[in-house]
This record gives sequence, structure tokens and C-alpha cells, in this order.
Amino acid sequence: MNELGELRPSQLIYTFGVGSLVDLPSMSVMIMGLDDWDTKWCREIEEDRLVAAIQRRVGGQMGTLYLPPVGPEEMDRSPAAPAIGVPAAPFPRWMRCPLCDVMAPVESGVFRLLQDRCSPDKTRYAHENCAKSQGNLPPSALPVRFLLACREGHVTDFPWVDFVHDGNVPCQPAPLTLREYGASGDASDIIVQCHSCGKKRRMADAFDSDTKFSCPGHHPHLRRTDTDECQEPAKPILLGASNSWFATSLSALSIPRATDRLARIIEEQWAELKDTEDLDELRLLRKKRDRFPNLIPLFSEFTDEQIWAAIQARRASASDPNTPAEDLKLPEWQALSLPASAPQDEKNFKLRELAPPGKFEAYFENTVLVDRIREVRALMGFTRIESNADFAEATQTGDARLTPLCRKPPTWLPASEVRGEGIFLRVREGMLAAWQEKPKVARLEREFQEAHKAWRKLRNLEPAGGDFPGIRLVLLHSLAHALMRQIVLDCGYSAASVRERLYSRGPDEAGGPMAGILLYTAAPDSEGTLGGLVELGRPKTMGRHLAQALESMRLCASDPLCAEHQPDASGRTIHGACCHACLFAPETSCERGNRYLDRSVLVETFSARGAAFFGEES
Repeated sequence: MNELGELRPSQLIYTFGVGSLVDLPSMSVMIMGLDDWDTKWCREIEEDRLVAAIQRRVGGQMGTLYLPPVGPEEMDRSPAAPAIGVPAAPFPRWMRCPLCDVMAPVESGVFRLLQDRCSPDKTRYAHENCAKSQGNLPPSALPVRFLLACREGHVTDFPWVDFVHDGNVPCQPAPLTLREYGASGDASDIIVQCHSCGKKRRMADAFDSDTKFSCPGHHPHLRRTDTDECQEPAKPILLGASNSWFATSLSALSIPRATDRLARIIEEQWAELKDTEDLDELRLLRKKRDRFPNLIPLFSEFTDEQIWAAIQARRASASDPNTPAEDLKLPEWQALSLPASAPQDEKNFKLRELAPPGKFEAYFENTVLVDRIREVRALMGFTRIESNADFAEATQTGDARLTPLCRKPPTWLPASEVRGEGIFLRVREGMLAAWQEKPKVARLEREFQEAHKAWRKLRNLEPAGGDFPGIRLVLLHSLAHALMRQIVLDCGYSAASVRERLYSRGPDEAGGPMAGILLYTAAPDSEGTLGGLVELGRPKTMGRHLAQALESMRLCASDPLCAEHQPDASGRTIHGACCHACLFAPETSCERGNRYLDRSVLVETFSARGAAFFGEES
């Protein structure tokens, strides 16, 4: 096994997860499925609420969340060292020599793998028999930049031999070349040719609407082909295209359940203690405390009997059959909206309640500073060509199309763990209810609902009118984006580092009413972030930022086009007056994929329709 490079653990959840293509300096590889991962070097992450929510979607056999495999820092990178990391395989399998334009699959033997053990990123395939090569260094073979993919998550190499022969019986063998004429890189300037029969064809034909490709049902990350014939038409895509992989993930904030110190420590270290079978095994762990440094506070402050009793109580509460199905956001809302009575700990969840933002007391209940916060995010699957909900979490996608991460129902899933800080703002329910009763607000809600139906219908999501979040979420979402764009100018974090978490439910919904936004930032470091965001939550400072954020929403650089934009009934988007110049946020920051946004619900705009929540005095 050859080491090829490095990725951050969080990238394996957001950007380069299972089934995705990673563009390395000299080659392209696909991250393989969970069947090929070695969990020996994976660390388990404990988050019961998230595990329970995932089990409702993928089955009760799933019981563990793992961080991606990471070897010890002291391990020597010698040839004898074990290969620790995420498995990957070359994909696409077809490669091309940039000098002589010869194109062939890796299995043909035309190209040879050259490994550089001192610099893994220099590992490459080389065309050693290139007729145009000069000198002793053979040219590097490059992956061909055309693939086939379908909406069911299948991806395969482009059918070069069949394509150039236009579906007729191909030559045996078929020596191919791929030549580019011109510097634009346009498909019409790229010609594939068979040198056995002389046939040639332009790549522009592959993107013609009259050219149809059937999907073979390949899942290269699972090393298999689906037994059922795929009914979706395959589409040619480019290597590195943004629509080649969309992650579907689920996240939860760690909300402590324990109230006393012993139970809190047991909860934090449950991954190491949950398999303890009896009191004697616990005593053995205590004798080997040097192997479990995280358990030293537990063993030094409490007796064996006390620890064993707490473990049994924790185990009994987790296996209670009467425990209701987990609602990820309801416990978070209850803790954030009532911080005085919420259980807290110094490591994962610490709150401070302050007065509402200055000059906005009529609109907000209070401000809660989240000095410590821990978020766990798990990768559940992915899609290709079309995202289930344009970068939204699985909580907004239901049981939509999802490509599996392994050949059998998963018993574990890859996850990431981050710690940081945040600010929570709770909108007054009375003000929100009065605003929703305005006729122009009701009309705007109907427009969003029609756009929502068209968007789901275009993506074959049933029922078309299901999961509509309502105008309440449009207000909270727009407010969160406006505030995020403002506070990044002063908090020391980039726009892509601050993320939103929305709590929006009507009075008639389960767990409602909810009306709050959490803006937070987090880092994979065990200590989290440095407090620059929390400092902005003080009433006077937050009031100033709110006023500036709302003022910036009144006029956009793209006005009047932006202000006059209405929810699109054609199904392309679900947003009103907003654009990249005023409200859109990076993909890593937005919980809803930049949908359900409209700055006219915040303040009067250039093309005001009387639906503003904040009055002129704000």
C-alpha cells in the first residue's frame, strides 16, 4: 500500500468523503468504502443523541461513530511501518500521456506506477515507452478528465472505445489517442481517435442532447456493480466537477444529561467505560491508569463501588425501551432557551445568560453566550449530479436518494468532532406571531410555499408540498445570515468559519414554538477557539452589530434587480430578495444551502412590500 498524501479529518465529512474524487498533484483517486477501512486506528466518538437519530434512518445495527484513522505521531514513516489512513484507489482508470496523447486504462500495462517513499505526494503513473519522451525521466500520465455519472450515485469511466466507434463492434485491440487542438480546452477542440480503424470523434458529441448513455450501475468505492439495472440515464461530467459528490450528513450539539460530577465524567469517558463487564475489570483498569490518562480524574476522586454504580445507571438509562425517539434540536433548544436550569460542564457545554441586545429589547428575549460547545457530525451517505437539498443536512432531506458508504448496512459511520463557542439569540414569540398575521407576510409565505413545491417537484421529492418550513424560518434564516456577515468583520474568524444553527417551529409543531438562532464557530483542536465570537455577544456590542447588519440589508449592490427578485415558481431556487452581494453565505456556514432567504422580511428594501419584521426605529 502506498501513502499518497494527507487530508484533515473534517475534510472526510464535508469535501472528500467516501466515494468522492481527490485531485492529487500527479493523479486522481477515489476514497474507498467503509468495508476497506481499518478501524484499529480509529478513535470512537461518543454522542448518544446523534447515534439514536442515525439509527432511525439506517437501522439499529449502526451503533458507533469513529474518527478517521490516524496513526501515532511518533510512528516512523519507514517502509516497514504499517499503512495507516483512509484507503483510496486510482480513478478514473483511464489515463493519458501528455506528450504522445496515448490513452489507455491502468490495467493495460501501458503506464507504470512510480512510488516516491520520501515524498508520497510525488507518487505517479509514468509512460515509460513514450515515443516523444526526451531524457531519462518518463512523462507523468494524467487522468482523463471525462466521466459518466447518474443521479443514483453511480459513476464510471467514460466508454471511450464504444464512443469513438459510435456503438458499433469496436476494434480488438483499440489503440486510442486523445488530442486537444487549441488552448481553450473546449470539448469541441478535443478529438478521440482509434488508430486501428482510423475513426475519430469530437468530445462535443458526448454533451449533445441527442447522445444517450446507459448507466452500468458501477459503485467503484464499493468495488461492485448494482445487480438491479439502473434506470437513470448517465451524464458525462468533468473530473473535479462540483456536482460529482454531495455529502449528506447529520450533526448534534453535545448537551450534558448528568447533573453531578461523577455522572458527567462517566458521560464524557463512556467510549472507554461502556464495555466494562464487572467490578473486577474496573479495578484492573484502575491499576493500569497510565494507559487511560483521561480516566485519572475519575479514579482519583471516587471509589470503585461508586464508579461501578454510576456505570450501571448510565447503561440502564441508555437501554430504557421507553426512551422516546431522539429529537436532535429539541434538547438543544430547551438548554439554550433556559440556560439557568440547563446542565453544563466546563469542557463541552458552558452557558452565560445576558440581557437582550441593546435597543432591541422588544424583539429578543435574551442573549446566551456559549463559552463552550461541542459538535459531532457524521457522514451518512452522498449523492451525485443532484444534491438532495443543496448542501442541507439529513434533517431536511428525509428519506431521499442516498448512496451507501458500504456494501452492507453500516455498523459504524465516519464522524468529526469540533469544539468552539457561540452566541444564541431568542426572538420574542409574541412579536413573531403578530408579524406572521400581517397580510403581506402571509402573501409572501404563499409565494415561498409555491417555490418550495416547484423545487421539490423538479427533484422528484414526494410529497411536493412536504417539509415546508414556513415564513418563520425565512425570517430567522435571513437574520442569521445578515448577522454572520456583520460579525465576521470584528470577531477574527473568516466567513466560512462561522456557522448557523436554526431553531424554528410553529406553535402547532412538536416541541414548538421555537424561534432562535445560534451562531457558532468550532475547531478540531481539543481546546476549541479563543473567545473572539463570544465577546461580541454583550448587549451593547451585539446591539450595535444588529443595527449595522440591518442597515446593510436596506440596499444591495445589485439593486434594483436583487430587491425585485421574488421566490421562483419554476423550481430553480427558493429565495426572494437576496444574492451574493447581500445575504448568501459559504456552503460550510449555511444550514439550508442558501435557500429560504429574503432581506425584505428584515427591513424595508428598495422594492419594499411591507413585510419587514424590524421597524424603522431599529
